[in-house]
Amino acid sequence: MYLTVKETAEYLSMPESYIESLIVQNKIRTVHDGEQHLIFKDQFKMHLEQMEKYKKELADYYNEPIPEDIDVKDED
Repeated sequence: MYLTVKETAEYLSMPESYIESLIVQNKIRTVHDGEQHLIFKDQFKMHLEQMEKYKKELADYYNEPIPEDIDVKDED
């Protein structure tokens, strides 16, 4: 399925200007139909999977309890 630049920006939750700059830098493959750039949706599948994995790892890291400091000396 092909998306327009606006639809791609909404799909990836990024600004349209950033998507357009990626197109100019040839970091996103597109098809130009004479009027607009069309972007193949499935090329972002791995990116979205990696972002979900990263979000999960980050949430796990922040939910991990802080260990007690083993260098604390009781001076009583």
